[in-house]
Amino acid sequence: MAAIDLNDGALIERFLEMLVAEVGAARNTVTAYASDLRLASEALGGRLASAGVNDVERLGNGWRDLSHATVARKAAALRRFFAFLADEGHRADDPGAALPRPGARRSLPKVLSHQDIDRLFAAIAERQARIPPDPNDLRLSALIELLYGSGLRATELVSLPRNAIQPDRPYIILKGKGGRERLAPISDRARAAVAAWRAHVANDRAWLFPSGKTHLSRIRLYQLIKALAADAGIPPDRVSPHVLRHAFATHLLEGGADLRALQAMLGHADIATTEIYTHVDSKRLVELVNTRHPLVDVAPRRP
Repeated sequence: MAAIDLNDGALIERFLEMLVAEVGAARNTVTAYASDLRLASEALGGRLASAGVNDVERLGNGWRDLSHATVARKAAALRRFFAFLADEGHRADDPGAALPRPGARRSLPKVLSHQDIDRLFAAIAERQARIPPDPNDLRLSALIELLYGSGLRATELVSLPRNAIQPDRPYIILKGKGGRERLAPISDRARAAVAAWRAHVANDRAWLFPSGKTHLSRIRLYQLIKALAADAGIPPDRVSPHVLRHAFATHLLEGGADLRALQAMLGHADIATTEIYTHVDSKRLVELVNTRHPLVDVAPRRP
C-alpha cells in the first residue's frame, strides 16, 4: 500500500471538490457523502484513507441496524472515495470491494391512475367556477398543469421566474440537479393556465408564484396539493409534487414514449433512475409487442 501523503480531512475535501467539479453531483448528494465519509473517518480514528479490508468490513458490519437505503448510500460514498484515492495515486489498492452491497430494492413511487388525475382537474374546475372567483384557484391550476404536464420538480416549479414560460414557446430550459440543464415541454394547456395566472402577478415581481418577498415555498406547495386531493376525494397521503411528476412519467410511458426521451425530460443523469418508472404491467408490454413490433404484419413462413 502506498503511503498516504494527506490526512483524511484533506482527502475528503478533495474528493468532494471532484464530485462537484467533474461529476456535477447534486448538493444533497455531496452533503450526504461528506457526512458519511467523516463519520467513517471518525470511526477509524482518522485512518479512513489508509483503511484495509478488515477495517472496511468492520465499518460495514456496524451498519447492520440501518435502513437498506442508508447502507447503500454509505457504501456508495466509501466505494467512490476509495476509487478516487486509487485513481489519484494516494493508494495502490482499493478495498471498496469489501463494502456491503445491499442490492437494488428501490421502492416505486406512489401511483396515480388516469382517473385520479381526472378527479384532480375536475376539483380544480369546480373551484374555478365559484362566485366570486378566487385568483388563487388560477394559481393552483397553473401549478398542477406544470407538475403533471411537464414533470417539473417541486423546487424547479416554485422558483420559476415570472416570465419563464412564454405563450409562443412550447418548452422551457431548466437547470436541475447538479447544475444540469434540460429542456422541459410545456403543453398548450399549461401555457394557457400560466397566462391566466400571470395576469394576477404584478409586473415587478421576480417570481411566477410569488409569496411575500420571495416565491412560494415547497411546504406550501405540498399543502395546496394535499388540500386539492382531499377535495377530489383522493387520500391526501397518496398525492404530492413528486407523485404528480411520477404520474407524468408513467402515463407518458404507457402512451408509448421513448425511455431516453423521458430521461431527458426528467433531467436524470443516469437512465437507471428513469427505469423506476417502467412499472407497466406485463399485459401492457405484451400488447405493445403484439401491436408495434415491425414483424407484426409479416406473415409467418410455412414449414
